[in-house]
Amino acid sequence: MNIKRVGVIGAGTMGNGIAQVCAAANIDVVMVDISNQAVERGVSMIVASLDRLTKKEKLLVAQKEAILGRISGTTDYSAIRNCDLVIEATTENLDLKKRILKQISDEVSATAIIATNTSSLSVTELAAAVSAPESFIGMHFFNPVPMMTLIELILGIQTSSKTLVAVREFVEAIGKISITAKNSPGFAVNRILCPMINEAIFALQEGLATAEDIDTGMKLGCNQPIGPLALADLIGLDTMLAVMESFYNGFGDPKYRPAPMLKEMVAAGYLGRKSGRGFFRY
Repeated sequence: MNIKRVGVIGAGTMGNGIAQVCAAANIDVVMVDISNQAVERGVSMIVASLDRLTKKEKLLVAQKEAILGRISGTTDYSAIRNCDLVIEATTENLDLKKRILKQISDEVSATAIIATNTSSLSVTELAAAVSAPESFIGMHFFNPVPMMTLIELILGIQTSSKTLVAVREFVEAIGKISITAKNSPGFAVNRILCPMINEAIFALQEGLATAEDIDTGMKLGCNQPIGPLALADLIGLDTMLAVMESFYNGFGDPKYRPAPMLKEMVAAGYLGRKSGRGFFRY
């Protein structure tokens, strides 16, 4: 299957990043969100991202304009009708995603592939919301999308081999690398990563070391490019909490219990970079 036009539902950080990498690979993209303001904000984030690349001389001005020319934004779901692939990239909320996926399914053609950018929710359960679950797959992009090479592909019990092959080819076409994981809480990467971050939060909560020393220790002692607490701030503490609660509920194992400090910080509105304050101030 040759994917020539992509729809992205959600113009937030993940959605506009996905739109940018698709457009940079000569693919036409339509980005859909609930308000014109949200769409405009998403487009402006893409412009800012491309401007940074041109200033670093990694992108020509003409290339930047060509990329932007391949991206359109709207609040109208009918714009995705002729898309070969539609990627849902909205908030990590099961009921919300189900409603949006049904709306996508009602618009697209019978041959279109629908994907979800979930980082923790059941792909099998989400697939039940669409009319052709065999053409549904999880595509877990990593933040920031333009910089991160990996896309984790998650198979629901309904996902066909034809869908997997088509999406693997698409991943290669946009210059990314894929791994494939079964439908299980956290899939492969977050199953390993998020409990490590959660343990760092427990260590901070217990006064084992300061946030700065925990992150310095992991960067210099384990050669990580960013410390676990700074990474939590980048991911968003609300997202981290949602993932850990998904693990805890999905596995029923107390080792996945979210750190009380994580819950407390989310309750306070300290969500990390996006709110200006998390384990560090921004």
